[in-house]
Amino acid sequence: MTKRSDESAIWTILGYLLSGLLFWGGVGYFADRFFNTSYLTLVGILMGMGGGLYLVWLRFGR
Repeated sequence: MTKRSDESAIWTILGYLLSGLLFWGGVGYFADRFFNTSYLTLVGILMGMGGGLYLVWLRFGR
């Protein structure tokens, strides 16, 4: 890989991880507020990170 494609891959990986974290963490946060619980934010964050890692694995790992 060239330096430019390495840099592009790093930004893509970071984008996958952050978008999963923010989206599913936000869903968990609003579900916590709706159901008056305190654990769904953590569940959403973990699901988002897991989903982001899975997307990274699909794109770069196989």
